[in-house]
Amino acid sequence: MSIWGPRKAIEASHEHHPHKLHRTLGWPHLVALGVGAIVGTGILTLTGVGAALAGPGVILSFLIAGLVCAAAALAYAELATMIPQSGSAYTYSYVAIGETIAWIVGWSLILEYSVVCSTVAVGWSGYFAGFMEANGMALPRALTAGPHAGGIVNLPAVGIIAAVAGLLLVGTRESAVLNTILVALKIAALAMFVAIALPAFDQDNFQPFMPHGFFSHVDEDGTKRGVLAAASIIFFAFYGFDAVSTAAEEARNPEKDMTIGIVGSMLACVVIYMAVAASAIGAVPVAQFANSAEPLALVLRALGSDMAAKVFGAVAVIALPTVILAFLYGQTRIFFVMARDRLLPERLGRVNPKSGVPTAVTIGTAIVVSALAAFLPLAEIAALANAGTLCAFVAVGISMLVLRRREPGRPRPFRTPLAPLVGLICIVGCIGLFITLPAETQVRFLIWNVIGLLCFFGFRRLRRSSPVA
Repeated sequence: MSIWGPRKAIEASHEHHPHKLHRTLGWPHLVALGVGAIVGTGILTLTGVGAALAGPGVILSFLIAGLVCAAAALAYAELATMIPQSGSAYTYSYVAIGETIAWIVGWSLILEYSVVCSTVAVGWSGYFAGFMEANGMALPRALTAGPHAGGIVNLPAVGIIAAVAGLLLVGTRESAVLNTILVALKIAALAMFVAIALPAFDQDNFQPFMPHGFFSHVDEDGTKRGVLAAASIIFFAFYGFDAVSTAAEEARNPEKDMTIGIVGSMLACVVIYMAVAASAIGAVPVAQFANSAEPLALVLRALGSDMAAKVFGAVAVIALPTVILAFLYGQTRIFFVMARDRLLPERLGRVNPKSGVPTAVTIGTAIVVSALAAFLPLAEIAALANAGTLCAFVAVGISMLVLRRREPGRPRPFRTPLAPLVGLICIVGCIGLFITLPAETQVRFLIWNVIGLLCFFGFRRLRRSSPVA
């Protein structure tokens, strides 16, 4: 037994479990799930947040975050095809290291996925409110923002989470088909943005390129700024491919489908992000859209394309929920597997025999995420989600290297090229980005994990004192 507790077998022991998921997804669904998760609030709203921290150098921030995520994506792809079980980094850590670390990773994923859903819902609410106002139907501030922004409750954010949860309850395949359609619509809107913004490209907008420097530092107003500081925040913009790995038990051919879904969606999104970010900064000075809740629509309006801005806003309102769908889906699968492993109450792992969906955990997750979205600010939520993700990515990099050493002969349908180097980039890069996160975020993440460990030892004690179901 590992010093970190018992390890989970690689073999898919869940196949004969009374509550198992249905294999209904092909690789096109998985690529769309990944692109739908990655291309969302990060490019549509956090472009402005990152620009405020790094200026035009935010493009480097995108590149740094993208390189670290690419290394993590390769590690995920190898483990997802080698261990075709749901649970993502939680399951991989359970197999490679042990139960205690798996719990910490799973607890971090709960933080990541729940908070991402909340963040995207808040971002969607900003686009929705802007779209309604542009069409002469302004919504009261009290009902479209939390207390931190002068409102009372963010009802649009709560409403969109409820709608997505309802769709997931209908069935996984039905949700995936609609998600694919909406992702195609979202990509078309971004292509329209680039086509309009590129002719207005002005290289002078990139001067000074790094007004706040490259390395993170605390400004006089107490804000961490610099290219690396922005990278640790807009790192949020690149992850999402890890949500694909939670679908391993629902992929029809996981050995092939998972590789295409994870690596394919990541590569496509790197190209999309760099093109959109460069077009936005080249078209309009950073100061005009920094910290805007809808920076790309603002750029279009600044260029005099009011109709295009309305169309873009409408598409964002319609298609941005694909991100919520992907992460809410991933969150419910993490809960489901942890419950099936008896690290959470087993009743959370029950699957509706007709829809193939873990109903109780889907509804419960939606309620928690809605509460977060109703009251918490976007920037703070995004930073806390990044902390959970960075923890999970470090665990995945370590798990890949551990299994390469411990079980070198086990079949790997996808083998990460230059695995030691890729694993090192993933681990060191994620630790480096974690260090550049705001200090208060690091403290909150530590508190979250202290609470998590207390829950873990409490659940473990209850599990040992109760009979196996």
